[in-house]
Amino acid sequence: MDKIKEIAYFLKTYDGEPITLMEVCGTHTASIVENGIESMLSDKIRLITGPGCPVCVTVAAYIDKLCELAKLPNTCVCSFGDMIRVKGSRGSLHDAKAEGGRTLMVYSPLDLIEIAKGEPRTTFIFAAVGFETTTPLYAVLLEEIIKHKIKNIKLLCALKTMPTVIDKVLSADNKITGMIAPGHVSVITGSDIFKPFAEKYKIPFVVAGFEGEQLLLAIWALTKLKGKGEVKSLYTEAVTKSGNEASYALVEKYFEPCAAAWRGLGIIENSGMKLRAEYAEFDVGSECLYDDFIPKGCSCGEIITGLKKPEECPLFGKVCTPLNPVGACMVSHEGSCFNYFMKKG
Repeated sequence: MDKIKEIAYFLKTYDGEPITLMEVCGTHTASIVENGIESMLSDKIRLITGPGCPVCVTVAAYIDKLCELAKLPNTCVCSFGDMIRVKGSRGSLHDAKAEGGRTLMVYSPLDLIEIAKGEPRTTFIFAAVGFETTTPLYAVLLEEIIKHKIKNIKLLCALKTMPTVIDKVLSADNKITGMIAPGHVSVITGSDIFKPFAEKYKIPFVVAGFEGEQLLLAIWALTKLKGKGEVKSLYTEAVTKSGNEASYALVEKYFEPCAAAWRGLGIIENSGMKLRAEYAEFDVGSECLYDDFIPKGCSCGEIITGLKKPEECPLFGKVCTPLNPVGACMVSHEGSCFNYFMKKG
């Protein structure tokens, strides 16, 4: 019996004290569902989803602002595909387009360079959402538009940072005994960024890759480290202790920490990034946009903090489906509701 089979057998037959593990990364959530990881675990090992999908934690006020901008003359709001379908309090960017607004889906912020050059009289506004993994792309975009003196690209920022929200989640009463730390984020931040929270809450953090076997190994490691305030990286081919210093330097050139609004969590101090004052000309009103609008019956807030599983939402699979997403967690391919719906299907 090789090592992975031994680990799989241990996890399936685990009969120790019940443990609750949170995966924070949306890609981990998708891989857990795709590989049927939960079915491989003892009923004494519980997995819950955290706030690691940028689409899922975007508040309605931000979507409303994008929709307003999309309807302005000579203006086009650009975003990744998932953001087009996220609903604010008065509809989505898809709805705004149907009402005469202009939107454009792109695969990378850098796609805007040539598009903006071709339409100098149009203001292109990028919906800048994401965590530490994505923020360096926006810094590169700013480098390019400054270098080429492009004046018609702007950002509406809702950028988030991971450590502070983890602290917020762990301070809630959700009985988390271990964290599968976000792999993509850890490539940029390094694994040591989680040490203060491991020590504060006396729980282990394990940085994992994204394959099924890598996640099983991470879960096994967390059972062995239970009760220890330690950080362990099992993704050493991509993650160092200190992170990517070049990316950090580029981000710090253009952005600085700020308060950020999180769906279901409210405003969290020092959990976001905003453009520095000297680059304000590239901003279109990225103040801390916040409201407490969540569609009636929607449990997105409880799901992204681990207080509920997707199937415990009264709307799940009934009025809220991938074809008709009521909540943001049903929109993104990294959203927990989307993935659990696809598992059922």
